Amino acid sequence: MTNPTKTTTPVDNSSSKETSSTFKRRFMMRLVAVFIGGMFLDGYILGIIGPVTGSMRSDLQLDALSLGMIAAGPLAGIFIGSPLAGWATDKFGRKPMFLVDMGLFLVASGAQFFVISGDGAVIQLALIRFMMGVAIGGEYSIGGPLLSEFSPPKLRGRLLGLTLIAWYVGFMMAFIIGTLLHDAGTPWRLVLGTSTILAFVLFLARMGLPESPSWLITKGRHKEALEIAHRYIESPQMHDSITGEMDLRMLQEAQAAESGTKIKNASFGMLFSRQYWRATIFTAGFWFCAVTPYFAIATFADEVLNQFGFGGGWAGGVGLSALAVAGVVTSVLLIDKLGRRILTVPGQWLCAGILLVIGLWGNAPAILVLVLFLAFSYFNAGYTTMTQVYPAEVFPGHLRGVGMGFAASFSRIGAALGTFALPWAIANIGMGATMVVAAAVALLGAVLSQWLAPETKGRTLAEISADFSH
Repeated sequence: MTNPTKTTTPVDNSSSKETSSTFKRRFMMRLVAVFIGGMFLDGYILGIIGPVTGSMRSDLQLDALSLGMIAAGPLAGIFIGSPLAGWATDKFGRKPMFLVDMGLFLVASGAQFFVISGDGAVIQLALIRFMMGVAIGGEYSIGGPLLSEFSPPKLRGRLLGLTLIAWYVGFMMAFIIGTLLHDAGTPWRLVLGTSTILAFVLFLARMGLPESPSWLITKGRHKEALEIAHRYIESPQMHDSITGEMDLRMLQEAQAAESGTKIKNASFGMLFSRQYWRATIFTAGFWFCAVTPYFAIATFADEVLNQFGFGGGWAGGVGLSALAVAGVVTSVLLIDKLGRRILTVPGQWLCAGILLVIGLWGNAPAILVLVLFLAFSYFNAGYTTMTQVYPAEVFPGHLRGVGMGFAASFSRIGAALGTFALPWAIANIGMGATMVVAAAVALLGAVLSQWLAPETKGRTLAEISADFSH
């Protein structure tokens, strides 16, 4: 089959200045900054509520159930928002949904200033935090595909991995800023509402961004895709990626025409079709198994370590967070040099073994248990970095948003199970058995990744999705 795209000359209506290497690099820096800013905001929103929980409880006279509803609101929102935004971004485009999502952030964040005390305060706050969770879910499903589709293959892993660092930094900065403001006597509504400032800046910064060429290809708008690629994308490999996606899509359209069928728009049912089930099962299952043990252990770090005779504090909760950040940074530095698979599979086997040793060695020295937990946090965060990379790479362009959204949503089930089940498990089956269960979850992830995890280093998105979709 003759490839018509190889001789196509992109129509360039821009000045030479607007297609220069400097212009393209500045655009890429802007795109990375606004997406990283969104992930920073995600972490900030989830972390800012911790320092003001006491003030909220006193001011609004909250009981444990009410406080739980407010705290769980974002998790429920992420569960709904991730697949919904993924479907919308595949249907309506990355560009409009990227702006709409930050607009939702801005409105919901600003609404926190106006929560009225009284009987309806709990419902107000729970709904507002739920909507913020919807926006957080949207960031995964919209920003991830958009960044991956503009990133040069040789840098794509690092750029996607940076987003997880931004999340951790945002979470920690929220704790620092929230604590300082709370100690200075700032009302809790104003503390929660500080996220509005960043949301407003990011909303303005996202205005005027171009549409993804890969998405335009899925809609048959090939000429526009090449024009945008010529204007904004510097790497020759990226031009090959765009034309590769175009070739793949044109071949699919030709095959569909010969068989009398029509290319369908993205749907959740397509994720489990014969072509795409491997990508779906791998990304959703891997993400679920990566976050479930970590959320449980990190959330209740003090209680877990106390059970093993070692106090929490800086050596516990803060230590786990610090090692997690170190693990992510290590993966980001190595991902485009060593590859994805080597940073994904061995770490999962190792973490499963660490948790199994903790669970079975009931009388282990406290200092050894602490070292094992810190090691788990480091290696777990290292391969969890790939949850931001693989879903944005293995799905084809017309399913990239839906696929990443589904994987993110499914992972929140694991996060919720880990967070809410751990206290019950400790009380009813004991700490040792609880750690064995956590080890089993990590082991399941290791087996799944050993089976399905591909090596995508340096490859174009078209090549990856073509190999994974058969």
